[in-house]
Amino acid sequence: MPKDETMTPPVAGDYRRKVKTVDELCAALGNRPRKQTVVMCHGVFDLVHPGHIRHLLYAKEKADILVASLTADAHITKAQYRPFVPQELRALNLAALEMVDYVVIDPNPTPLDNIAKIQPDYFAKGYEYQDGGLHPKTKQEIEVLQSYGGEILFTPGDIVYSSSHLIETGPPNLAIEKLLMLMEAEQIDFDKLRRILDKFEGVPVHVVGDTIVDSLSYTTMIGGMTKTPTPSVRFDNRVDFVGGAAIVAEHLRAAGAKVTFSTVLGNDPLKYFVLERLEQAGIEVMPIIDHTRPTTHKNAFVCGDYRLLKVDTLDNRSITDTQADQVSEHMRKVNARMVVFSDFRHGIFNRRTIPSLSKAIPAGAFRVADSQVASRWGNIMEFKGFDLLTPNEREARFSLADQDTGVRPLAARLHEEADCKTLILKLGDRGLLTCRSDRGKEGDLRSFFVVDSFVERLVDAVGAGDALLAYAALTLLTDGSAVAASILGSMSAALECEADGNIPIGRPDVLGKLESIEKRARFQ
Repeated sequence: MPKDETMTPPVAGDYRRKVKTVDELCAALGNRPRKQTVVMCHGVFDLVHPGHIRHLLYAKEKADILVASLTADAHITKAQYRPFVPQELRALNLAALEMVDYVVIDPNPTPLDNIAKIQPDYFAKGYEYQDGGLHPKTKQEIEVLQSYGGEILFTPGDIVYSSSHLIETGPPNLAIEKLLMLMEAEQIDFDKLRRILDKFEGVPVHVVGDTIVDSLSYTTMIGGMTKTPTPSVRFDNRVDFVGGAAIVAEHLRAAGAKVTFSTVLGNDPLKYFVLERLEQAGIEVMPIIDHTRPTTHKNAFVCGDYRLLKVDTLDNRSITDTQADQVSEHMRKVNARMVVFSDFRHGIFNRRTIPSLSKAIPAGAFRVADSQVASRWGNIMEFKGFDLLTPNEREARFSLADQDTGVRPLAARLHEEADCKTLILKLGDRGLLTCRSDRGKEGDLRSFFVVDSFVERLVDAVGAGDALLAYAALTLLTDGSAVAASILGSMSAALECEADGNIPIGRPDVLGKLESIEKRARFQ
């Protein structure tokens, strides 16, 4: 039967038009009986491989119109970090294929509803779905097809290709492609990201949290391990950095914010190092000096490219009620648009103090919390009702007592139970996954999305989450876009990973990263 050119979309130049909603697709196809036959394929299509091509070609040979249906990201439960490619990009990958006439992203967990609505003449499935007997879900699909006179087809197969295997053994780098798709869906361009950075200037922010002094003691190997398993090294020099909540304050200041910092310090030489460093950075410090505890100090001994040992000097006892009242009084006095709780469980934050400290946050202030508990007890769930939470995967799993769930449902559950507006789940070298409550108008971008890592050369990952927190929080405060916050947060985290030691990331640094990514996106 000759094909009706008014029904089949042209291929070259406008393949994006092939991507339709279910209602748009039904309107384009018309009601049964149709002049042209329609075949529908459904799947994840995470990475389109030769097996997919053979399947689609076979289906196209059986009808005039080929509809490719995609499982939406929200219903993909394979492995911990799937899908690898977000649904919009998966849809365009299929739309770019000449044999595919239309693409639809199915918002339902199964294709049953769409089969009933679209009513294809044929529904094509891989041969593995009939090998060894019909799967119960396939039987359900056949029942829907038979209800209006449709038929099921099974692709004859001789070679099976696995998207999961391809992704796990050698995942392609699609960071730029995913970024551009996300930005386009949210109507964000690189110039808008630059304008957002300009909004940070002078924004009043109050950081409350545990100060850490991070040191790198550089050594040289001078002796082997002949009698005991003890390396002998020569001390060369030590470099000190402010860390913990103090580096969060420095990141915010380097981004342009006007920063006030409340913390607890010991009465020791490191106290003076912290105060002098933060004064030089232009941060107003409101210190509480505790004569009974040391300033938290973490000293890593480095030999060549290896970290041999880390020695921590600290006291994790809770601050006293009097000290907690002092911190609360600081928050009531400081006129800040945003309050950041930077929790490292070194005394300020615990189950006893968090309720009173949270109540002291000024009305209307943007509320941010990060609980980097590492090997200590702590729970990001204790900061309920905040505007932004930024845990890593381990902290999320600990807070929910869940070691098995995939990261997307894990993040969704934490987002709901913590009752926060935006949750950015840090995934290390896999980037981040963001859940947001405010999805904007109906039909806008889904409530969760992934931003890949933009680290070009990993030097030292320590402190990446602090940089992310600072830039993501300021973006949400000044612009409200969770997508822009995730992008700028990811880029600032990448910059921190590309530097040795915990150093503040400034706006010029992020602008440089943006320019580099934009050039790669434009193939320059």
